[in-house]
Amino acid sequence: MDPSRLHPQARAAMQVQQRVPLTRANLPAARLSMIQATPAEVGSGPAIRSVVTVDAGGVPARLYCDSDHDAAPVVLYAHGGGWVMGSVDTHDGLCRHLAAASGWAVLSVDYRLAPEYPYPAAVDDMARALTWLRGPGAARHGLDPGRIAVAGDSVGGHLAAVTARRARDAGIRLAGQILICPVIDPAADYPALDEYGLDREEMRFFWDAFAPPGVHRTQPDLDPLRADLTGLPPAVVITAELDLLSAEGERYAARMLAAGVSVTAARYQGLIHNFPRKLALFDAAHLALAQLAAALNRW
Repeated sequence: MDPSRLHPQARAAMQVQQRVPLTRANLPAARLSMIQATPAEVGSGPAIRSVVTVDAGGVPARLYCDSDHDAAPVVLYAHGGGWVMGSVDTHDGLCRHLAAASGWAVLSVDYRLAPEYPYPAAVDDMARALTWLRGPGAARHGLDPGRIAVAGDSVGGHLAAVTARRARDAGIRLAGQILICPVIDPAADYPALDEYGLDREEMRFFWDAFAPPGVHRTQPDLDPLRADLTGLPPAVVITAELDLLSAEGERYAARMLAAGVSVTAARYQGLIHNFPRKLALFDAAHLALAQLAAALNRW
């Protein structure tokens, strides 16, 4: 990829980015580094009407609501972080912005992390949270169980895509799906060079932690490209030009479109992996959130 293509804000972000090498031994330091970088990258997010911690069917989660409607629609949100890092805290600012911009409630799921809890723990936690939203969660918190969308960034995009397909298989009608710079393809052939904010070795570490050797990665819950995609809910797929994952996200969008799914796919030029989360660094992050809020309001 041509470094001259970097957006000036992306170039500035890369110059100050501190990366901890990812190994099992260094994982605690990498987790701490993500937490420490969050205030400068994301900011605090807007004040909204309600932010509460909930038990979503045995899964810890945080519910954001900025609507005064009696039955607010709700986004089930999965955070990024390679399945090994991240939490509701690292994505608090993003979820606040999404709730404020859209009027939808946002349920951010604190799913179990790998390698301590490999596949299918995170997938199962998303399923349990969805079941809770469609039952006692909606009744208890004034949500609309008939208008639920799924969303996520990076590996959270993977979890959202899998959750959307599993919901379809179970006969559950979701309003839509939002995939932000999603991880999709466990067999992707990434280039050997260090890319902008994410590299091949990091992706190998993430996949090996989440789906260790011996786990068949060709199953649809790990490789969404191998699934039947017909009948999925409408989708918005956000990719970044200089992201290692852009090709697989766009390939998944094209496969859904070919299967008859209503898809809006947007590639943001000159930008890097998961820029929409970094609202304090990128003007384009606010544009992407506005695009996602507009999609939610159409659903």
